Amino acid sequence: MLELIALTKTIGDRNLFSALSLRLEAGGFVAIRGESGTGKSTLLNLIAGLESADGGDVRLNGNSLAGLDDDARTRWRRDHLGFVFQAFHVLPHLTILDNAVLPLRLQGVGSTQARAAAQSMLESVGLGVRGAGWPGELSGGELQRLAIARALVHRPTLVLADEPTGNLDPENAQRILALLAQQVRTQGAMCLMVTHSSQAAAVADRVLTLENGRLCEA
Repeated sequence: MLELIALTKTIGDRNLFSALSLRLEAGGFVAIRGESGTGKSTLLNLIAGLESADGGDVRLNGNSLAGLDDDARTRWRRDHLGFVFQAFHVLPHLTILDNAVLPLRLQGVGSTQARAAAQSMLESVGLGVRGAGWPGELSGGELQRLAIARALVHRPTLVLADEPTGNLDPENAQRILALLAQQVRTQGAMCLMVTHSSQAAAVADRVLTLENGRLCEA
């Protein structure tokens, strides 16, 4: 379970969040909509421990993020989070398979086991025969498939998706969103996606709107 408990965040003289709260359970897929500048990406950064809240707490399975130092937060992200970004963020100098392997290697998983798990994950997203190739050979939709494989290969508790289809055409966007939802639910993970798109949000179980520093049912 992910719990956001009365989060507050001020940037400059602007009160970005005011006692923002949310609960998300295993297998759940929540989309948060909002216009540019409402704080959607900042919210993901707070959940990931990349920024600190001014008040409140983030808890994953009852464990508080607030009391962790920087090293502990890094380990927490490595072990419990998967990220899917609009810009893909794959590494062009690594093969497709090695990109998918990376989270497991960072966890210290042995090479043989890690490569087998990554190959299986690539197969589940339709890239099983492309592992020896390079990211530069992939289309935008295929790059996002690779990003999903990398985000889920280490079986994270929580997946954070920041405008994951923003660089894709509508047809590819729908395919990618369906794939993301399927993989998250298959693994029993949780997914929190922020987007400005009503089409993207439609794949989620629950849609919220970020307005005036609070989350409201859409």
